[in-house]
Amino acid sequence: MNKGFTLFETLVALMILSTGLILLQQSWSTSVMRQSKMQILNEMSSLLERKMLDLEIEYSGKSLDSIPEEKEEEFGSENPNYSWKLESKKMEFPDIGALMTAQSGGAAQEVLSIMNQFRDHLSKSVKEVKMTIIYKVSNSKTGKKNLEASATRYFIDYDKEVSGLPTGEAPQ
Repeated sequence: MNKGFTLFETLVALMILSTGLILLQQSWSTSVMRQSKMQILNEMSSLLERKMLDLEIEYSGKSLDSIPEEKEEEFGSENPNYSWKLESKKMEFPDIGALMTAQSGGAAQEVLSIMNQFRDHLSKSVKEVKMTIIYKVSNSKTGKKNLEASATRYFIDYDKEVSGLPTGEAPQ
């Protein structure tokens, strides 16, 4: 009787070994891709935090009109694949007076007038500013989209005067 492996046993062993190596390679490749993506997301988070601080320093205490509606720039040579975009808009508040009228079967005209003036004042006093960091995917042939991360901050002008509201003084 011969001692040793048959050709069939050798082929089965090679097939099991090659399957294990392929699975190991795929697992390693996926791990490297995830680590790379996490590094990009971490960098985006850091850049977003930095730009939000810059935004706060630049526009705090200034008129809401000084905040541009749109602005885009690159980060430059230090971060060549990253850019940022700022979008701002005045806040739109819902018409609570119409809701009050519908629920109560009619509200006093003075209350509706005050509610509308208050809503208009809030709309003029609050500005929503959205900052977006964009990572440009270098290989556009793969069909991958750019990665984006954004944060929103609300600037409030506390010094804006409320006009047209009753002062609470008794009529003479």
